[in-house]
Amino acid sequence: MKQYDIVIVGAGPAGLTAAIYACRAAKKVLVLEVKSYGGQIINTPDVENYPAFDHISGFDFATKLYEQAENLGAEIEFERVKNIEDRGNEKIVKTDENNYACTAVILANGSENRRLGLDNEEALVGRGVSYCATCDGAFYKGKKVAVNGGGNTALEDALYLSNLADMVYLIHRRDEFRGQEATVKQLKEKQNVKFILNSKISKLNAGKKLESIEVKDKNGKVEKIEVDGLFVAIGRRPENEGLIKLLKLDDAGYVVAGEDCHTNILGVFVAGDSRAKEVRQLVTATSDGAIAAEEAIKYINERK
Repeated sequence: MKQYDIVIVGAGPAGLTAAIYACRAAKKVLVLEVKSYGGQIINTPDVENYPAFDHISGFDFATKLYEQAENLGAEIEFERVKNIEDRGNEKIVKTDENNYACTAVILANGSENRRLGLDNEEALVGRGVSYCATCDGAFYKGKKVAVNGGGNTALEDALYLSNLADMVYLIHRRDEFRGQEATVKQLKEKQNVKFILNSKISKLNAGKKLESIEVKDKNGKVEKIEVDGLFVAIGRRPENEGLIKLLKLDDAGYVVAGEDCHTNILGVFVAGDSRAKEVRQLVTATSDGAIAAEEAIKYINERK
């Protein structure tokens, strides 16, 4: 069984940043990723809110991180982590293919936006379908967009987009919102926001990009709405359940940890979108990665 100082679960911005910091501290590092490197940011055509970059594609940003971590000595394997066994001063990370021993683990496996489950949805990501209004909203200035959801995120997305887009359709499957009433009141005062309640999006129509959506109400009536963009805000799903025994999660499944990224299990740290926190942005993911790595390094050095 191969032995490492730190095994990082996830090769998104948080995980790769953690790998960079850990390698620079001369630690032997393994990064495990089930999909492709980069996480969600790889689907963002243009990143405009990251310090020092006026414009950079999510793919280019992720590739630079990946290459930097690899050049510093991080080993990166594409394997699915099934579970992690805590043996006190040693952790065993088990994948579909191998077992790896290490002193510290950093969970940076992120979370996924809940999908609508419609045909063409995945193919239209970056071509009209988005899951982040603050990331992609600027591309729809003066255009028509729709927001799907009924919680605070959907309401805030709609409010944010109302200051950019010509028209915002807010679609919710119920007749009342779960989000804050104060935000609902603000939206009702907006001339360019239209509420479509008791309805679900049933179809996405597109050529090379999204052209319109079809919305079905509770009586089965279908309405076709021409939009340039659709922002889906129906929640997120972290994949932390069952990953490591006794790991403390909140009610939504996120790992409970403070700003120091320590979990309730000694030697296990968490970084990025899988951590319970208020802000989930590219810059906060990389910040978590650096902090988690520094804390893991400190943990390892104290035991030598």
